[in-house]
Amino acid sequence: QVQLVESGGRLVQAGGSLRLSCAASGGAFNAYTMGWFRQAPGKEREFVTAISRSGETAEYADSVKGRFTISRDNARNTVYLQMHSLKPEDTAVYYCAASKWVRVEAANSDEYDYWGRGTQVTVSS
Repeated sequence: QVQLVESGGRLVQAGGSLRLSCAASGGAFNAYTMGWFRQAPGKEREFVTAISRSGETAEYADSVKGRFTISRDNARNTVYLQMHSLKPEDTAVYYCAASKWVRVEAANSDEYDYWGRGTQVTVSS
C-alpha cells in the first residue's frame, strides 16, 4: 500500500506556470506507475499524464501536450507535474494516483489503486 499527498495547487494567472508535487509513503515507490488526473466541477475525472516506474516513459493527454511535464524522483519518493502556459480550462482539482500494474498508456482512472486527496489549481483570465 502507498499513501499519496499532493501539494502546490494555487490561484495563477492565465499564461503562468505552476509545479505540483506528490509525495508517496508506505510503499515501494519505484514499483508504481504514477499518474495525474484532474476533475473540474460537474465533469468526469480526466487523465492528464502518467510516468513509468523508471521514469523512462511518459504519456500525456492531447490537451496538455507541450505544456505539461511529468517527472519523478524515486530517491525522494516524489512525482512532479510542471505546468506552463496555463489556461482557464486547466482549472480543476488535480489528483495524484498510483498503480503497480497499469501501463502509462492507460487513461482510465479505474485502473489506479491509490489516490491522494487532491490539490486545487485555479487559472484566472
